[in-house]
Amino acid sequence: MSNDPSTDSMTAESTVSLDAMNRPEPSPELDRLYADYARISTSPLWTQLDDLMPIVPSPKAIPYVWRWHDLLDIARRSGDLVPVGRGGERRAIGLANPGLAPTAYATPTLWCAIQYLGPHETAPEHRHAQNAFRFVVEGEGVWTVVNGDPVAMRRGDLLMTPGWAFHGHHNDTDQPMAWIDGLDVPFVHDMDFGFFEFGSERVTDEASPSVSRSERLWAHPGLTPLSAQDSQSSTPIAAYRWEFTDQALREQLKLEDEGHPATLEPGHAAIKYTNPTNGGDVLPTMRAEFHRLRAGAKTAVRHEVGSSVWQVFEGSGAIVLNGDRRELTKGDLFVVPSWIPWSLEAGTEFDLFRFSDAPIVERLNFQRVYLPESNRYLPGGRG
Repeated sequence: MSNDPSTDSMTAESTVSLDAMNRPEPSPELDRLYADYARISTSPLWTQLDDLMPIVPSPKAIPYVWRWHDLLDIARRSGDLVPVGRGGERRAIGLANPGLAPTAYATPTLWCAIQYLGPHETAPEHRHAQNAFRFVVEGEGVWTVVNGDPVAMRRGDLLMTPGWAFHGHHNDTDQPMAWIDGLDVPFVHDMDFGFFEFGSERVTDEASPSVSRSERLWAHPGLTPLSAQDSQSSTPIAAYRWEFTDQALREQLKLEDEGHPATLEPGHAAIKYTNPTNGGDVLPTMRAEFHRLRAGAKTAVRHEVGSSVWQVFEGSGAIVLNGDRRELTKGDLFVVPSWIPWSLEAGTEFDLFRFSDAPIVERLNFQRVYLPESNRYLPGGRG
């Protein structure tokens, strides 16, 4: 026998029996080896390569639709039975993707909930590292108070709560109100970035102005105050009002009618809510958009890296998710996991709010959008 250890090692390797897939055949020695991997907290790559490095994204989250009438029903019943205040803090009901059980995550990066505030109720102030927003599909009469600034919440409005801003809500009316919350809770939780702090038992300003102080300073198209020229990671605008969103979408479709380039695709107007200090996204981890389709319009099928949650604001139509067509009406929500093919079909004029994890995806340079019908990748990605 050779005294060269490398020769002995090569001889040992050459006697290992392999199966048709070039994997070692079971043996007592192999069983001991795998037991020792576990004993010292290691794991061989070849047993998990397909899970860790799939050919294309293989999300655990599944495409799913939540019906608004179902969500309103459980929100109203929760309002009758579950108080709002210290302890639970918010009467918010998370949209739990069945593929991500037992978490209440909508996607691996996004959390979405219906929040319900009864007549003359107050949700006490707190703050957290997670970024948040509110979108109102119907109703009014609630003010969200963000860092002491009361902001009216009305139908079609997008209300911003950047991370670590104190915030609470108060309902000044005799009617309950429901809206959706969007947060980056899963991303912050799983990265161990989270902090939380209680604030006032009430809200710090119970006034109910029609326009917030932040809007008076910042919400003037194309104009920014010279007193605040530094770029900010989150938008300083507390509310993006529906009348401006509606007008922007309507003008895109009018320009298309006049033969000018304006829409994302034929019959499909879309806007992105932006941060006026730098032109970027309203929050560092989430993008917010609004889409309007003409009656009868259809979007191209697309695959996108990253996940998104949509809510129907007005009209009716359908979403095709991974080949499964689902009818949609006002208030319905659906989730599009990463790389799942999707397209929209409008029955009537079809308005939809969307939020996604696109800022995270793009900042890490993972963006990729593929259009299978034309077999092409959109510019700006890795395709």
